Amino acid sequence: MVSRAETSEFARWWWTIDKTLLFALLALIALGLMLSFAASPPVAERNGYGTYHFVVRHFIFAVPAVFTLIFLSFFTPRQVRRTSLVLFAGALVLIILTLFIGVEVKGARRWIGFGGLTVQPAEFIKPAFVVITAFLLSEGARRPDLPGRLLAVFLLAVVIAPLVAQPDFGQAMLISITWSAMIFLAGLQWRWVFALGGAGVGGIVSAYLYLPHVTARVNAFLNPDASDNYQVDRSIESFLRGGWFGVGPGEGIVKRSLPDSHTDFVFAVTAEEFGIVMCFVIVTLFAAVVLKGLSRALREEDEFVRLSLAGLIILFGGQAFINMAVNLHLMPAKGMTLPFVSYGGSSLVAVAIGMGFALALSRRRPGRVRFTETRRLSEAFA
Repeated sequence: MVSRAETSEFARWWWTIDKTLLFALLALIALGLMLSFAASPPVAERNGYGTYHFVVRHFIFAVPAVFTLIFLSFFTPRQVRRTSLVLFAGALVLIILTLFIGVEVKGARRWIGFGGLTVQPAEFIKPAFVVITAFLLSEGARRPDLPGRLLAVFLLAVVIAPLVAQPDFGQAMLISITWSAMIFLAGLQWRWVFALGGAGVGGIVSAYLYLPHVTARVNAFLNPDASDNYQVDRSIESFLRGGWFGVGPGEGIVKRSLPDSHTDFVFAVTAEEFGIVMCFVIVTLFAAVVLKGLSRALREEDEFVRLSLAGLIILFGGQAFINMAVNLHLMPAKGMTLPFVSYGGSSLVAVAIGMGFALALSRRRPGRVRFTETRRLSEAFA
């Protein structure tokens, strides 16, 4: 136990960190490691690897993810901002490079190879994009001479354009939703809210009309009987077979025919082997992170910290929601992992970066005054 009398850096971190957020995130990482034993072996065997190939790799990637999560949680808001700028520049360059030298998988160039590893740069640009957008919006509100909102619109276009070209419409949509939420939280006037909403609808319609892979996925969702919904159908079968308490660890059958059981459809494997009860546990952990994170953000006085923290939490919760909704056939397939639970080195480390930033921004800092306290003071002296 760390004494409050200690003045070490670790002691200050321990007494200022949001422990609900920290332990919920660590619990999700631990669940991901456990579920990798259930979801990964069939995929490894189908691809000619050893039975525990992906399990071992998941553990290897989890180590730097946990280290990154803890290390970044020590940062100050200024360090978060500066790190995000460097991360954004590097990830954007890599995203553009994937269009020319990227590894093509299923018709998309989203990965770039380094030695024996492949990296998905889009995963790393997301947390950096959120923090930089928050900085532009907060500085624009503080300095009338700075067109913060206009620069935020330009930043969104710079990120979305190469993602659509890859194509990676799922990540582009998630980033756009997070950006729109941050703009709204920054105090956007209603006419701009409706204008952005119309632009969003127009973008979705245009994607459906002019991007063949988007058209195919939407048609498959709207008319499943006339389309190939193999993985989604197997996912629904997993939920039906698992029931409330599952068929037992290692006893799942449907996962043997799910190509992406260890990544996009690990939630379905959880349902079959551990039941809907375990799915509720996972949903509860994500809900705890989202609700706690947003409540901390909305009580924050510093505009940059408030928008950054809210954006990072919305990004995290939005990705989880999309993944689980696809598993339940409530949305068209997006090819998006379940944060901290699905297998994937880029996803694990990138989400750890985002949540490390969130932990750093949500720490209690001396001299910080909450919105509710400011409002009470202003009302008392009004």
